[in-house]
Amino acid sequence: MSGVHRREDSPDSRALCGADVRTFIVENLHLKPASGLPEILLYTAHPGSGLSRLRANDAEDPPPYWAYSWAGGTLIARHILEHPDIVRDRRVLDLGAGSGVVGIVARKCGASRVIAAEIDRNATSAIGLNAEANGVTVEVTSTDVLSSAPPDVDVILAGDVFYSAQLVARVLPFLTACRKAGIDVLIGDPRRRSLPLAALRLIAEYAVPDFGDGSTGQAAIGGVFTLGADG
Repeated sequence: MSGVHRREDSPDSRALCGADVRTFIVENLHLKPASGLPEILLYTAHPGSGLSRLRANDAEDPPPYWAYSWAGGTLIARHILEHPDIVRDRRVLDLGAGSGVVGIVARKCGASRVIAAEIDRNATSAIGLNAEANGVTVEVTSTDVLSSAPPDVDVILAGDVFYSAQLVARVLPFLTACRKAGIDVLIGDPRRRSLPLAALRLIAEYAVPDFGDGSTGQAAIGGVFTLGADG
């Protein structure tokens, strides 16, 4: 999710926190069908959203990636919608959940439990609101799961988690350890430059929109992958 979005408010806007974040999202973002996933409603940014008011410190707070649609999550969500048996009656971790779209789709397709792992505090508020808008419940954790042992789940769904070399160095060993522990792993990515293709095996391709890397949002072919034979 390495796209660059223009500032939508002045730098001296006062940041919001706590329950105010949920109110801000409801009042300032548009609840509409997700790009490439008309079955799912998401609170989505638009030019008048004023999202910079959610950032307390420009040098430290992450950009509001959760407010935009990203190809990796859309790819996995589309794949799950077409193959719901992947998650039905299974425990799912949505890694780097962002808006929560992947976990929401998994829950709607019958997952017995969904945990959305996301360290951005504003995103955790958005996940809860997006889940409510779609009539499902998703548990949210802000714990950095990459520093932990493999979680007690059956499936890990990871969309847009390889957008930098630094993140690859953390995510790939974690997913490899999880696969060795018997957890199924699915990865969605539009083949960004840092994607470790040598460690992955392609299982499906879809044309989906992407707003990362300066993209115009037009549909492009992306992939759903699992770890390769050595993973």
